[in-house]
Amino acid sequence: MPRRTATMLASTLMLIALLCAGVLIPVPYAEMSPGPTVNTLGDHDGEPVLQISGHKTYPADGHLNMTTVRVTSADYRMNLVEAVYGWLAHDSKIVPHDTLYPDGKTEEQSTQENAEEFSQSQESAKVAALKELGVPVKSWVIVSTVVKGSPAEGRLHAGDVIKAVDGTAVKQPSDVAKLVTKHKPGQEVVFTVVPAKDQEAAEKAHKTATRTQDVTITTAASDDTGAKRAIVGISAGTDHTFPFTIDIKLADVGGPSAGLMFALGIYDKLTPGNLTGGRFVAGTGTIDDNGTVGPIGGIEMKTVGARSKGARYFLTPADNCAAAAKDTPSGLTLVRVKTIGDALDALKDIRSGDTAGLPTCTTKG
Repeated sequence: MPRRTATMLASTLMLIALLCAGVLIPVPYAEMSPGPTVNTLGDHDGEPVLQISGHKTYPADGHLNMTTVRVTSADYRMNLVEAVYGWLAHDSKIVPHDTLYPDGKTEEQSTQENAEEFSQSQESAKVAALKELGVPVKSWVIVSTVVKGSPAEGRLHAGDVIKAVDGTAVKQPSDVAKLVTKHKPGQEVVFTVVPAKDQEAAEKAHKTATRTQDVTITTAASDDTGAKRAIVGISAGTDHTFPFTIDIKLADVGGPSAGLMFALGIYDKLTPGNLTGGRFVAGTGTIDDNGTVGPIGGIEMKTVGARSKGARYFLTPADNCAAAAKDTPSGLTLVRVKTIGDALDALKDIRSGDTAGLPTCTTKG
């Protein structure tokens, strides 16, 4: 066989072997890509995303779109060819698999966690919007979760209202940990609670639950490597009673990143006029009960998805600005926000057409 032919044959076989290896060998990466965007002022799957009853609402035109990110499943292992293609593509991002599914987290566990965060973001969005409008919202501290196998299992339950710990009134979730950790592991701590079932019954009857019970729990030592703290194995959270009904109807979405856009949508429907002036505004960001906007993941994918649907302005958490500004889609203005108040101020400028003074994102933040 001539040397030139043999060389070409060897090169061809090597190329085939490399391609086969690229297709067959899994790599420890996952892919993020733009997901659906949904107008919080509009309908989804045939029904309004925001449904408000018991209070006057107003028509709202334009778009206040929440944005999402698609990710590969926890069990999927992409190959080298897919990873290289994703690295080269503009509308996707390749990240280490552990970034999306840390500590061997299963897809089921991730889905459950995302569902809980999504539910909490809806509650915080309602509170933030109503506070901005000056509408009073009643709040109380609850048992959010109980760790399996912990001292609290079977003694406290998710949804129990925590009125006091060792006789000291509890006003916010952080109070619970402070009071428990005053003890040493092995000591008893007394929780004064309204059982979840009694609280639920009172809410349905539009009454205030008054029956409390004391629950005594022996603390255990934390798993910290340093000094052992006393714990009972719960996380505390906040629940609310709203003066009227606000329902958010959006399935197959998880995580906390739609909080800001839900809050703005609620605010828009409860006030006359249009926040956007008919403009197409999208955005993202977590929100807490006080209206503070927090950062999210996948910002680059969200801006791409928003622009592809027609968005001209994108409300961007301040802590995500630098990353988003590195590759801003053409025709999209990134607006920097830290609070719901910032977002409302920006929307005022957008609907008036006077956008010269908008606080826009730069690669420095």
